Amino acid sequence: MKTIAPILFLTLIFALSCNQKDTRALTKNINPPIAEKKSVNLEMHGDIRVDDYFWMNERDHPEVIDYLERENDYYDKMTAHTKAFQKDLFEEMKGRIKEDDASVPFKNNGYWYYTRYETGKDYPVFCRKKDSLSGDEIVVFDNNIMAEGQSYFNQAGYTVSEDNRIAAFGVDLVSRRKYTLRFKNLETGELLPEKIENTTGRAVWTNDNKTVYYSRKDEETLRSNQIYKHVLGTSPEKDELVFQEDDETFFSYVYKTKSKKFIVIGSSSTLTSEFQVASAESGEHKFKVFQKRTRGLEYSIAHYEDTFYILTNKDKATNFKLMKTSETETSLENWTEVIAHRDDVLLEDIDIFKDFLVVSERANGLNKIRITRWDGEVDYYLPFDNETYTAYPTSNIEFDTETLRYAYNALNTPSSIIDFNMTTKEKEVKKEQEVLGGNFDKDNYIMERVWATARDGVKVPVSIIYHKNTPINGEAPLLQYAYGSYGSTIDPSFSTIRLSLLDRGFIYAIAHIRGGEYLGRTWYEDGKLLKKKNTFTDFIDVSKYLVSSGYTSSEHLYASGGSAGGLLMGAVINMAPELYNGVIAAVPFVDVVTTMLDDTIPLTTGEYDEWGNPNEKSYYDYMKSYSPYDNAFAKAYPNIFVTTGYHDSQVQYWEPAKWIAKLRDNNTGKNKILFHCNMDAGHGGASGRFEALKEIAEDYAFLLDLEKIRK
Repeated sequence: MKTIAPILFLTLIFALSCNQKDTRALTKNINPPIAEKKSVNLEMHGDIRVDDYFWMNERDHPEVIDYLERENDYYDKMTAHTKAFQKDLFEEMKGRIKEDDASVPFKNNGYWYYTRYETGKDYPVFCRKKDSLSGDEIVVFDNNIMAEGQSYFNQAGYTVSEDNRIAAFGVDLVSRRKYTLRFKNLETGELLPEKIENTTGRAVWTNDNKTVYYSRKDEETLRSNQIYKHVLGTSPEKDELVFQEDDETFFSYVYKTKSKKFIVIGSSSTLTSEFQVASAESGEHKFKVFQKRTRGLEYSIAHYEDTFYILTNKDKATNFKLMKTSETETSLENWTEVIAHRDDVLLEDIDIFKDFLVVSERANGLNKIRITRWDGEVDYYLPFDNETYTAYPTSNIEFDTETLRYAYNALNTPSSIIDFNMTTKEKEVKKEQEVLGGNFDKDNYIMERVWATARDGVKVPVSIIYHKNTPINGEAPLLQYAYGSYGSTIDPSFSTIRLSLLDRGFIYAIAHIRGGEYLGRTWYEDGKLLKKKNTFTDFIDVSKYLVSSGYTSSEHLYASGGSAGGLLMGAVINMAPELYNGVIAAVPFVDVVTTMLDDTIPLTTGEYDEWGNPNEKSYYDYMKSYSPYDNAFAKAYPNIFVTTGYHDSQVQYWEPAKWIAKLRDNNTGKNKILFHCNMDAGHGGASGRFEALKEIAEDYAFLLDLEKIRK
């Protein structure tokens, strides 16, 4: 008996080790797909780049489909041991969501509009009630019915004619953001026969209730470059082309002013704006240029009484200022100042009411909402009391009202929709996000804002949240997220989904790196074009700060980013692969030089002011020096999980597919490099609120598995 006990003990130990799912043992005999190399020389400015995987660009080619399917099969096999955990994570995240939820109704033109969800269903139901919220519910659109039989479905909202009878709406069934514009009679429920293809999905009604303006996209580049006029009851083939944007660096769009007096056609590039205005009374008026485009002049317009208000960077107002001009004299020389430019305050937006002007600002990275009366008797800011919050005006469609509706949340505080009386300063919380499936208590989570010093001495802000029981001893796993492009600011906001990481001991950090506008317009300017590398080095320096400050260690540090944030991920693992144990890159923009040289690809020409035009040698050389695909050389990479959508119109599937193949070929280490291509999705991933959670469960299972946290 004494000789049997040790054997039983060893057997037990072996069984326990199997239960712990040693991933190396489980996956050691699974080999990744090998992508065939077919070298193509790409020459520019006398420089030759060799692309071994250029053949993947051929969409729908059987060889490409075969490779993507083999990658998906490899991913499924490598993660088979986490499938049950993924399902548990999905159910856990889904369980926090109030399934039979509804938005706060808002009033527009005599009707109350709201959106609701039904238990067990993926898609929203758009509803309205006439006059009073106690009236009968009218279902305008039930996306659950409309999505039946579709692998992907997305409705681009809707707009209603001024007589409340007809709704215009767009539908995308492919996830290429090419919407078919349709019309529905809301009195009879009948779909009108008109179908307008290849639009942005939204239409703008004139006040005659029969004419709409809409944006159409270029078939190849998907740039919205044409504004058409359609009259109900006529063939779309007879629609009148009202405006065509011939500059390939601009895109065009159309909207109606809140005053309902003007239809506005906008043309915008990264650095320049131009608007045209016409009366909204009918579709017969000619459009007049508000202020002709001047390179570097950015402006936007809003209308009140007989005056246009202009948010602009005129006269080197880097953080923008507010100006105004009359309806009749709109050119630049007639603009007069309302709110002056400030070096330390970014002027982001305005909301106009009958008696009040509401200004959205950002100071020291924090949202500010300023309320003033037109008569000058009132001027104050809404009070907010921490450094890791997000606050912004929401649906403020009514003009003659004292009520401002705004949203507020923080890293540890669920979102609230609040009605604020701008005269009495009384506020009413109309709705607070419910967190189901547990005893959520915001006081269980600690929020911080810290400042990391970048290598050039600049202070980079970081928003952090973690569970109060998570020890700050250098051993906690930490997920660092950032975006860092286009001046897009990632504000610190609440997420029920993120609780699945926080409650398992993860720290979550948002790095507010250069390339966004968290610290004003200059913060953006210092992270674009020939200063783009500041974005990458800021992220790396934040990582080093988090390690040196005892939040985590390289063995437990993870990074995540998507789209241009995926470019960020690609750059940092080329520059500092040893810093991270794992990286998630979603729909990553990684083949920068090749994409920016191909003006047939959607969005390319409109992005020259963001990344530079590589047809110019200085930009070509700079891009090549950081492009993740061009700099994937022999080194030991961290664990990597890359996701994409086959129908992505913004970052084509072949960029991450080629990158993965090259990473594997150059990886000198033994870490996992995984790739999953959703064959039914585009840039935004799967449609439906619950299907999208399955993709997040995959991401989280990847991270938690690396930490050997499997329940």
